[in-house]
Amino acid sequence: MSYEAWDEAIPPEIKGEIVWEFYAYPKALFLFALCWHDCEKLLRDPRGRKVASQLIDSMGSVSANIEEGYGRGLATKEFQQFLRYSVASAKEAKGWYFRGRHLLPAKVVEHQLKLLSEVIALTLTEIKKQRNRSRS
Repeated sequence: MSYEAWDEAIPPEIKGEIVWEFYAYPKALFLFALCWHDCEKLLRDPRGRKVASQLIDSMGSVSANIEEGYGRGLATKEFQQFLRYSVASAKEAKGWYFRGRHLLPAKVVEHQLKLLSEVIALTLTEIKKQRNRSRS
């Protein structure tokens, strides 16, 4: 699934939210869609079931924590805290992708790890930006 094809299917009720403007957020939602399909492969093998369960939970938490942070208000300490939770969940998802590498194609694991690293970098940049704003 390409990002462009996925993006075209997103309803305006989602794209109309302010959180959509934070580029890490649509990437995190796209990663969840990819993860959904990856979990289908993991669930075919008994050894992959625990990995699939943990992976879908951590990956869902990445975008959910960004949503919650935005829901608390941009200029709040809670906003930064939920972004930190999102980063932690993304790092956890990277670990679960690594653990599932024996049941997923190497290119898939490499692609998802790269996207997760991008989401982490974008989110850490936003945390730093918010921290600098609150000091001003």
